[in-house]
Amino acid sequence: MRGKPMEIERKEQKVLYDYQDRDIDKIFSRLDEFPEKYNLLYQLPTGGGKTVIFSEIVRRYIKTTQKKVVILTHRIELCAQTSNMLSEFGVRNKIINSDVKELYDQGDYMCFVAMVETLNNRLNDDKLEIGDIGMVIIDEAHYNSFRKLFKYFENCFILGVTATPLSSNMKLPMKDNYQELIVGDTISGLIGKGFLAEPVTYTHNVGLGSLKIGMNGDYTVKSSEDLYSNAMMQDKLLSAYEEKAKGKKTLIFNNGINTSIHVYDTFARKGYPIRHLDNTNSKQERTDILEWFKNTDDAILTSVSILTTGFDEPTVECVILNRATKSLTLYFQMIGRGSRILPEKKEFTIIDMGNNTTRFGLWNAEIDWQTIFRSPDFYYDNLVSDEDIERNFKYVMPSEIREEFANSTDIEFDIEEEYSKTKKYNLRSKSVLENSIEQHAKMCVENSEDVFDARILSRLLNDDIEYRVRRYSYCISKSTKNYRDWLQEDYKRKLRTRINQLFV
Repeated sequence: MRGKPMEIERKEQKVLYDYQDRDIDKIFSRLDEFPEKYNLLYQLPTGGGKTVIFSEIVRRYIKTTQKKVVILTHRIELCAQTSNMLSEFGVRNKIINSDVKELYDQGDYMCFVAMVETLNNRLNDDKLEIGDIGMVIIDEAHYNSFRKLFKYFENCFILGVTATPLSSNMKLPMKDNYQELIVGDTISGLIGKGFLAEPVTYTHNVGLGSLKIGMNGDYTVKSSEDLYSNAMMQDKLLSAYEEKAKGKKTLIFNNGINTSIHVYDTFARKGYPIRHLDNTNSKQERTDILEWFKNTDDAILTSVSILTTGFDEPTVECVILNRATKSLTLYFQMIGRGSRILPEKKEFTIIDMGNNTTRFGLWNAEIDWQTIFRSPDFYYDNLVSDEDIERNFKYVMPSEIREEFANSTDIEFDIEEEYSKTKKYNLRSKSVLENSIEQHAKMCVENSEDVFDARILSRLLNDDIEYRVRRYSYCISKSTKNYRDWLQEDYKRKLRTRINQLFV
């Protein structure tokens, strides 16, 4: 794929695929049965062509009923994309944006595309009235901002469209606003039919004990910034990129502007072609950055969730989740940015730096959307906790670090087995860490010429030390972050002391 920019093959959008035709027929069967006062939700993965499907629905609905359609989106970019797609299907439409105060020409249109906040303001001010509305289509329906408009369209057929039928607010489940869910093709099904790229997933265990949950149910920006901006995590990110994605067009998602800026600085210092984008950039800056990203083969773009919707760049070859999230929707949206297929792009790379794959499962794994729609509380209650995820971590020493300890035949140390010995033989529990320190000190001495080399070498054991301390804290049922931090510092201090003693 190197050499020249990938050519994007333009498809004739009016040609529908079999699965799209099938789902449109299902939706129209509900329309025939419940022509008004019915709220239907439709799920299809990102990249499956939701806009194509509801554009055809609009065209056919207007032709058969002669009633008007309103399409609601939550971002201005989606308004323009939707309007363009409708035009390709021969549907004359008008965008209701902040410049539109009244609709003197509404008789000239059968379809209107509007941002939810703009339309809500106009309707609240009684400055806008659209007559003869039969259907309302809600794009990205999992966002709760749309609920405020339902009261204006009580007699309509409402079609919500989303890739993830799980409300962005767990206290406001979607089943309270939609009577039924129709599920489209699965991600694995679309991959098998050649409509989505095959994911190749790499995960990196990350201790998330310092992260805090905010009012929205997801990790707070501040706690995420503190973790992901530190030098150790930046090095881990850079190593992961260099090992699995170097030279690939890459999107990096972060949970905080400062983290993204740190990522930019880290990669720029190494000479990699990278840009940073967040919601403080001007419209022109955003356009210039995305144009650069589109036309640069090995470009890296680091951002703050601003590109999760309304952004379509098929040439993306790698998606890095440099953050943790509790949001299933966000998880699918981020990864979906890399799933578009091209003639010379049949797969893409996912690098997970936030234990998200363990929390939610692989992006292309089967998922029971009907159960999630009907029983979202059950889904949330059964999400794997961060503590349970970390309990199952297994540290594997990277090959480049293992080479530094080539003279040591034994580098493994089973904390749980050592702890069970203390119980069996009535020993002090602290002897577990003391024996671990002894092994680490021996490894450093065996692979160094003097005490200074050995102490420098000991710094390469930080991840192993963190892992062993965490396992020990689980054994003694005392796993608070402050206690683990203290244990790690005490461990490193005693390790340096023991190295000195062994050389003397």
